Amino acid sequence: MSERAVWIDGPGRLAVRQVERATAGAGEVLVRVAWAGICASDREVLRGSRPSGFVSYPVIPGHEWSGTVEEIGAGVDPTLLDQPVVGEGFRSCRVCAACRRGDTNLCDGPYDETGFTRAGAWSDHLVVPAGLLHPLPPGADLRAAAVLEPAACAAAACLRASPTPGMRIAVVGAGTLGLLATQLLAASGPAELVAVDPRAAHAELAAACGATGYINPDEAAGPSWQQRFDVVIEAAGVSGSAALATALAARGGQVVLTGLAALDERPLLAIDLVLRELTVRTVFGAPSRAWTHAVRAFTAGLLDPTLLVAHEVPLDEVERAFELLEDAEGKGTKVLLKP
Repeated sequence: MSERAVWIDGPGRLAVRQVERATAGAGEVLVRVAWAGICASDREVLRGSRPSGFVSYPVIPGHEWSGTVEEIGAGVDPTLLDQPVVGEGFRSCRVCAACRRGDTNLCDGPYDETGFTRAGAWSDHLVVPAGLLHPLPPGADLRAAAVLEPAACAAAACLRASPTPGMRIAVVGAGTLGLLATQLLAASGPAELVAVDPRAAHAELAAACGATGYINPDEAAGPSWQQRFDVVIEAAGVSGSAALATALAARGGQVVLTGLAALDERPLLAIDLVLRELTVRTVFGAPSRAWTHAVRAFTAGLLDPTLLVAHEVPLDEVERAFELLEDAEGKGTKVLLKP
């Protein structure tokens, strides 16, 4: 039986083609895709700017997704059949030292991830290892759940920061990751939660996500904001954003960097970090524990990814989805594909 899939055959080469429907092998499940997200890393794949070794052409993209288990392979728990699910992307080995300690995103094995080196969710169906699934409650909003992959990355940053009630917190960047982090941080009961972003159009959205204030980077560089916050999460990934994040942190503060900044990023000066005893941590992707955190927050009603969904596009119109992704000034931030 044939069905549709979006292929990126190489930089600049995008096509929707018919493919043979896959089947679940031992330890795998076949998921009927409900929604699939599109993000900046997918744009890198199309442009050819993703670093070598982090994509294998030709590829069916789609690392952000939600769906329903339609078929199970040998050895898979039969209760997963017909379950609404999301799933981790990293195909980690689960046996190396990093995996054993729970850092599945830092697996010692070769890089392998759904949507980049393995067929992803820009298709009618997706085959994934059952061990990567996170089941959702019956009737879960699968449109919202498609945004749980970036939410897991945001959760990884929040777990690194370990906020406690009454803290002053800043989030540098009010895009998808920053706004998801804002929602998760709001649940910790901060005394202040300020979003920092140059896009005035995102102020209302940040407030809906729990921000108590919204300032642009020029304001944030002023003396009234410097060294003010107990926790700062950087989710902008632009030149200067890491330096700004550390400048906002109070003495003894926690800074978590998630953005992949440009090569002209201003360096962090060791003397600035040491004299204020700042703890600077970083996040790349999301380990299993961060996925669990995000899914629990979602099912408990503390995380509402629908606030970020700006556009819904049929799978056959994927080229238009990429065009919409370029609209950085739109009210929302996330574009979803609907098979």
